[in-house]
Amino acid sequence: APTDQEEPVPHRHLVDAHVLLLRDGHVLLSRRRGDAFDGMWHLPSGKVEAAEDVVTAAARELAEEVGVRVAPADLSLVHTAHVTAPAQEPRFGLFFGAERWDGEPVNREPAKCHGLEWFPLTELPEPLISYTRTGLEGYLRGEPFSLLGWPA
Repeated sequence: APTDQEEPVPHRHLVDAHVLLLRDGHVLLSRRRGDAFDGMWHLPSGKVEAAEDVVTAAARELAEEVGVRVAPADLSLVHTAHVTAPAQEPRFGLFFGAERWDGEPVNREPAKCHGLEWFPLTELPEPLISYTRTGLEGYLRGEPFSLLGWPA
């Protein structure tokens, strides 16, 4: 049983959908605003909601955050990360790549995002959220799975 000083371990895992919009060796990243990660770069992403599948969630997050529409068939799973951090609920991050979409990316959430920028996959910016880095590096190495934050 946990002592008064220990946080109880959650009994569920969250699922996040991340999308790598890929164009000519570049990936679209957004710069967070107004939270603990303010100023850090990350991928368009979000939690999968109770009544949706992860592919639908990925497409929804893209539309909400950067205003582009992607067909589910144009999203391919490129990496999965199992992530934890102290006092956080563990989560699975499913990273999807897309090379085809409708529309041009724009910042649709200025209260949550400083802006969007394309970066060469070989020159990722700093500061980059470690969860995002894990998915991008896994994709670049062609590795299907990684762990982040778990004891060795």
